[in-house]
Amino acid sequence: MSVHDLHFLFLVKFYTPDPGLLEEEYTRYLFALQVKRDLATGAMPCQEHTAVLLASYIAQAEIGDFLEDEYIDHAYLSQLRLLPNQTEDLDIKIREHHREHIGQTPAEADFNLLDTARKVELYGIRLHPAKDHEGVALHLAVAHMGVLVFQSYTKINTFSWAKVRKLSFKRKKFLIKLHPEGYGYYKDTVEFYFDSRNESKNFWKKCIEHHAFFRCHSVKKLPRNKTRVVSRGSSFRYSGRTQKQLVEYVRENFVKRPHFESAHREEHADVVEALRAEASANPYRIPRKASEDFPGPPDFDVSSEESDSDVFRPGLGDFDDAGSILASHAESQPYSPDSHYGNGAVVQHMVIREDDESLPPPPPPIYDDRSPTDERDHREATMMSKSSASQASATLTSNASVTSSTEEEGRRKRHPADKAYYIAKELLMTERTYKKDLEVIVAWFRDMVGQTDCMPEHLGDLLFSSVDPIYDAHSLFLQEVEQRLALWEGKSNAHLNGEYKRIGDIMLSSTPVLQLYHIYLQQHEEILSEIEVDTLRNKGFEAALHDFEAQKVCYLPFNTFLLKPAQRLLHYKLILERLLNHYGAAHADYRDCQIALSKILDVIEPFKERMVHLENLQKLLELQRDLVGIDNLVQPQRRFIREGCLQKLSRKGYQQRMFFLFSDMLVYSSRTATPSLQFKVHGQLPLRGMVIDESDPKMAVPNGFTVYGGNRCLLVSATSPEERSKWMEDLTAAVQLARQLPDDGQPKVLYPSLKSNSSSECLDESCETPQSPSSPDRQIQHRANTTMHVCWHRNTSVSMRDHAVAVENQLSGYLLRKFKNSNGWQKLWVVFTNFCLFFYKTFQDDYPLASLPLLGYAVSAPAESDGIQKDYVFKLQFKNHVYFFRAESEYTFERWIEVVKSATSAARRTRMFSRLESSSTGGP
Repeated sequence: MSVHDLHFLFLVKFYTPDPGLLEEEYTRYLFALQVKRDLATGAMPCQEHTAVLLASYIAQAEIGDFLEDEYIDHAYLSQLRLLPNQTEDLDIKIREHHREHIGQTPAEADFNLLDTARKVELYGIRLHPAKDHEGVALHLAVAHMGVLVFQSYTKINTFSWAKVRKLSFKRKKFLIKLHPEGYGYYKDTVEFYFDSRNESKNFWKKCIEHHAFFRCHSVKKLPRNKTRVVSRGSSFRYSGRTQKQLVEYVRENFVKRPHFESAHREEHADVVEALRAEASANPYRIPRKASEDFPGPPDFDVSSEESDSDVFRPGLGDFDDAGSILASHAESQPYSPDSHYGNGAVVQHMVIREDDESLPPPPPPIYDDRSPTDERDHREATMMSKSSASQASATLTSNASVTSSTEEEGRRKRHPADKAYYIAKELLMTERTYKKDLEVIVAWFRDMVGQTDCMPEHLGDLLFSSVDPIYDAHSLFLQEVEQRLALWEGKSNAHLNGEYKRIGDIMLSSTPVLQLYHIYLQQHEEILSEIEVDTLRNKGFEAALHDFEAQKVCYLPFNTFLLKPAQRLLHYKLILERLLNHYGAAHADYRDCQIALSKILDVIEPFKERMVHLENLQKLLELQRDLVGIDNLVQPQRRFIREGCLQKLSRKGYQQRMFFLFSDMLVYSSRTATPSLQFKVHGQLPLRGMVIDESDPKMAVPNGFTVYGGNRCLLVSATSPEERSKWMEDLTAAVQLARQLPDDGQPKVLYPSLKSNSSSECLDESCETPQSPSSPDRQIQHRANTTMHVCWHRNTSVSMRDHAVAVENQLSGYLLRKFKNSNGWQKLWVVFTNFCLFFYKTFQDDYPLASLPLLGYAVSAPAESDGIQKDYVFKLQFKNHVYFFRAESEYTFERWIEVVKSATSAARRTRMFSRLESSSTGGP
């Protein structure tokens, strides 16, 4: 072969599972070129609708916006080679999708291309022919999640890195040795056969490289022993940097490069040549000094045909140990076999504790081995096909999230000044979050129960027949809102579209969907009850539900997602009321908003009491699962009133206890030593006949009071006079209401033993009862942001009225968060719900990367001493922990202050009459 016959190609070796990890626009462009090549050559087979969607993003990036006057048919696509067998029918479908991407820049289209491609099952997959021990023809592949087994193009098995103990090859034989327990595979060693030794060794090398890059924190270079006479096997080691090292380097040494300009649509054929010239003129290199500072490859053994040492040793040097929940810093879930393989991802999810120094940058998500089903693939492709210009624009802006103060001023977006625009934008932002929340049910949960086949058929029909129509309708509604906001922001040919600075017409045209909500609200209680009954009858379904709640995509208790449709109606009501207050009666949008509000109220009003009941039922179900040592907690007449932390006097002095006040009893408990984050009940006192004494001269502790009930006397102390007042007021009102109930109206509580009811002095760990068989057997880290656990760690309390206020104060949108030790700001997608801020990199992320519970925090404007020289900045502070967040406008600033105060004031309010109202009603 002559030198003229050699061809060198630039190819992607490690396909990123998340395009958000690619900070540079130019890097995303290069990855997009690889995806384009894979799609055109048939190296990434996918369903037709997905291929058409991917091709439409390529057309948007290379040609630009779809022009109705110029592109009267699909002929303009003939110059692009998008698909391997591109027909006229496919061109017509590509043209229809291309029309939906108006306003997206080439960079935005590239990002959407990558984000859609990563969900394809064969994304980044290179198949290697092999056979199993029975001679059945198969294909093996390696990816970020592990070793995959295919039959034709169908994936039939996945050996995730956490399951694998050792990889080796011996001549033509390729061996995967698994951990002996905990993964359910019937063999400890799985064998495959290649056609030659070289093929076997080549695939083994790829496995070693992928494991090191995606799973290891660093790789340590091992010196070769040249004096060894007999080799113990291959000396091959991965010698590059790992994904974690690259991500950390980019975040610590990020320098904003000049904006990368792709070629104009008429010159799309010359894009590659232009980029090559730019790359050669201004290459992007990591300085040698920085590369030398990185630690070497990881200390793990690789096994070739003569070696018998372990490849992967979780818990030794390859992975970090898991930090305990609510530890001293915001710790991440480790790269370990104990990590939760949920939502299709092993992620680093953080809960911000009281003693955090700062909110760390969100860590990179690393997706696991679970691929979506065909139905899921169709749903996600449909979701992506409905995204518009504003969706991609916000995503790309957040990717290069670290900016300096001066740069931020120069690049600030110019938005319309009309307040109605920001109200409509709030609708858009919260609608995106609502759609993601529905996907937890219709996509993620459906996939999980479909794979395990453990969900009772009647429950599946009841649940999905109610939620699927709502999800489909809101996918279309979101598309319309996105397109309207794109016009409003001037991202398209607005002058061709008539009147566009309004949103009421879209909401009015969507009111037929309200009938679906009417049906759902009627069936909601039945759905909750059926789930509870089936978890008690079907242990397989109970285990599957617990496993699903351990996944990062299920960032709230599952039943909470079932409440989202009812809560969404309340938010629509608030949006329309704000628009009507802003508009005058003569405004063109006033009439549509007024009619839409009237139709929404027609649905809400008849179900107002039912919604209160459903919120209470959901809370009781949550407590019943998290409290060990008490049965039959859910009763038709029982209402939840308050939960919180008090100090209770025992033989060992005052001990921290978690108290739960219901309409008929007071329950107190403590955290168990088990990893399931449950509370063990120590005792309960009936409210009937209870006496509250606020003045006891023998009590030497501040903020103390005494509770007499059931032949028992409890001496307790609150953390502040305010907390003491709230508890005493709610207790007094609840006792008065309990006296009015007849004897047969008192629900009875069943206990598994008398000891758990009578012995409240058994406080040490040895007295804890064994973990309930139905409780999850692994730690659910992200459950630490629920109100029960936050109240425990911050010594505060929350009432049902606070929960009702929180339901009406849910918000989503982009915020800039200030770094602690610099003037830089980081752009994050933030979701506020359930008294907690959840942080994402973009709104397209499937799960939060970090969370900050707000109970106990105070919100205010920055003080002069803080040195914040920016507008629309608010300050969050708990003790000595301070965060600054910046909104984009006065309206969004006021809205964030409003909703955050609803959470922070839950533990800080002082007005007596509001607490009396809370205690007398026991709910909203």
